[in-house]
Amino acid sequence: MTHSRVVLLGPQRLQPTLSDAVASLGVRGRLAAVTAGWEEREAEDQELSAHLAGRTVNLALYERADGVFRYDTELHKATRARQDRIRRSQELYRVRLSHQLEAARELLRRETRPGYEGLVPPQIEGAIEGLRALDAEHVQRIRSIHVEFELAWKPFERESIALQRRELEATLQDCSGLCIAGGNVGILLNRLRMFGVLDMLRGQPIFAWSAGAMVLTERIVLFHDFPPQGAGDPEVLEAGLGAVSGLVALPHADKRLALDDRARVSLLARRFAPALCGALWPRTRLDWSDGRWSGESGTRQLCADGSLAEVGA
Repeated sequence: MTHSRVVLLGPQRLQPTLSDAVASLGVRGRLAAVTAGWEEREAEDQELSAHLAGRTVNLALYERADGVFRYDTELHKATRARQDRIRRSQELYRVRLSHQLEAARELLRRETRPGYEGLVPPQIEGAIEGLRALDAEHVQRIRSIHVEFELAWKPFERESIALQRRELEATLQDCSGLCIAGGNVGILLNRLRMFGVLDMLRGQPIFAWSAGAMVLTERIVLFHDFPPQGAGDPEVLEAGLGAVSGLVALPHADKRLALDDRARVSLLARRFAPALCGALWPRTRLDWSDGRWSGESGTRQLCADGSLAEVGA
């Protein structure tokens, strides 16, 4: 279920803009903070707290999950088995994805060659439709794994999690907004889902950045054109939390994408169309309000022709 007011920001570590975003919405009370993506460093939120004038209360989702798993070993074992199935499904998806992406890129390379006039575009469109179908199939398969887990284990009904949810709900009722930091996107997604944090909100705005922005979307896309190892193929990790719709969040796009390679940019934008592929680098901002996106000046999206354009331009 989408939320009415969400603000997605560029990376906050070196050029923080979070306090300005919070002030722009007139939020004056306490702010719940999720830093579970930092894993063992979850509690090292002093800079974040200082940036927001000491108004944050850390929900400690990573620590809470560790406590649940220590107490409820059966649930821990089942959770690890679920994650193993998801990882194996991701591996199989990558096998198919790499071949389909290479075919699409080869077609794009031939588009401007003499003798191929008019022949290549329908082939490219077919290749992109194949990528979309594969991505959708993968997301549905991962969703099915989660549904099977929920039906078999009913985690919210287990006392180990129910106790934590009661505490979290009480804390969130006393907060005027929720801030979600970055870090490990898989860990962050799993901890937010484990406790159903977004379901506890009562209209409070959400502020998120980096991996925090990614988990709020309908599908999480991993991307890096210059990885230290691997093929650098953009891949769908799994379904996100769906707090917003119609967006692929691309944090650090200025460092992780070859934005001067029009063919790669075009393929990425066309593959995930009609969703907006938002490039969230420092000092950028995307606002989701009443089911619509708007962008602060300087916030760009990837376009089907391989260019970048201002969001909303």
